[in-house]
Amino acid sequence: MTSPFRDDAALAPPAGCPAHRTGGPGAPDAPGQDGPDGPGPDEPHLDELPVAELLPLYGPAAEADPVGLYEQLRAEYGEVAPVRLHGDLPAWLVLGHSANLTVMRTPSRFSRDSRRWTAFQQGRVAADSPLMPVIAWQPLCVFADGAEHRRLRGAVTDGLNGTDRRGVRRFVARYTAELVERFGGTGRAELVSGFAEHLPMLVMTQLVGMPEEYGPRLVEAARDLMKGTETAIASNDHVVAALRRTVERKHGDPGPDLCTRLLQHGAGLTDEEVMEHLRVVLLAANETTVNLIADTLKMILTDDRFRAHLSGGHMTVPDALDQVLWDAPPMSLVAGRWATGDTVLGGRPVRAGDMLLLGLAAGNVDPVVRPDLAKPLHGNRSHLSFGSGPHECPGQDIGRAIAEAGIDCLLTLLPDLRLAVPESELTWTSAWLSRHLVALPVEFTPREREAGAADAAATAPAAPAGTAPVPPAGAPSPVPLPRPRRGLWDALTGWLRR
Repeated sequence: MTSPFRDDAALAPPAGCPAHRTGGPGAPDAPGQDGPDGPGPDEPHLDELPVAELLPLYGPAAEADPVGLYEQLRAEYGEVAPVRLHGDLPAWLVLGHSANLTVMRTPSRFSRDSRRWTAFQQGRVAADSPLMPVIAWQPLCVFADGAEHRRLRGAVTDGLNGTDRRGVRRFVARYTAELVERFGGTGRAELVSGFAEHLPMLVMTQLVGMPEEYGPRLVEAARDLMKGTETAIASNDHVVAALRRTVERKHGDPGPDLCTRLLQHGAGLTDEEVMEHLRVVLLAANETTVNLIADTLKMILTDDRFRAHLSGGHMTVPDALDQVLWDAPPMSLVAGRWATGDTVLGGRPVRAGDMLLLGLAAGNVDPVVRPDLAKPLHGNRSHLSFGSGPHECPGQDIGRAIAEAGIDCLLTLLPDLRLAVPESELTWTSAWLSRHLVALPVEFTPREREAGAADAAATAPAAPAGTAPVPPAGAPSPVPLPRPRRGLWDALTGWLRR
């Protein structure tokens, strides 16, 4: 797991990071970015721009082609661009790879405390704004700096570090077999709604310590919340209520789970702090891992290079995950950071209280660091997908473990998995924070069920991650499919799909 950073530590760049070549354009305080050159004399401040003329990050046009929007903004503004959010609120979108790292790694200039936002202080953010579940200040490490951040972040990191990795693999194997059983006999499936959107939340509810029956509604609520729809507030309320019940129960029934570890941690977290941190872990892990699984499966099934490498043993699933984390980060944007004082970023004048959005997807394809987007990046983890600096994602290892093991198990159970439609028919839906593959229809040889094999699959020793092969498409004879253990989850998900 990732260890907590000191807030203003001198952080070493990731190995192989192209943005930190000595004297290169990604070096800190490069002229024209954050250094003495500063903005031009006629550069307007954010609050001087006509908001109605700024490109919105929401709505049909933005959601239809977010990548095109980022490149349009990059062409017009460079590393940092003014944009419009819900409610006609202006913000800076950080597009450059090195500019994103600057914001992530200097909390003294760019705070996580959203109460600094000028729009909040002026009462311009509506209480029912779809931005609120994501950016409204809460008593947790995501919105803290300094000593308070170290106290809260330390508890979360220690709690996540206490997770049994073999237990993660067992949960993934069990739930993968359970999900595959539902469609294994048909020879056809849709892997986004039928697999990727369920597996992470199923596993995370177990790691957090929540009852299994909470899972189905949490899957729905998490998706709705991250889309920023009109019902996002209600979905957030459901998640909070479920977590509060879990915290109350764990006081009298502790266990080997994240909730218990947070309650018992020496940092002395209150019940409210525990609940809020569990909410962030649950929602962030679910959204990012759903997208990571879906996009990696899509790449494996459609990219001839990956299919050939995987079948030949020259590339592992972790390699595929690394490429996806560069090309299609699970979160396109992270909101946000707030300037602690007047400063300059990417040649733009940023005033105290301005909001900055971290453009992870845009930064990962910055032509300064990736002049050739077709060049493979196997093993290069200097992407922005998990952030950097004091607020780097503390659960990234668990998210990767769920994705790697889930894809391994799926490909083992369905070794002749293949796309059932032309790649050109695949579509995505986008919200301001993420891009989501709508559907991934596949076909395979129908599987016969083998009674009593599910528990064996769930308790089997963990295979090396990323070693499951994808043989050439064919039609081998039917093979047994492990029968997963049935339970309340099946009944509830059956009701949910009516």
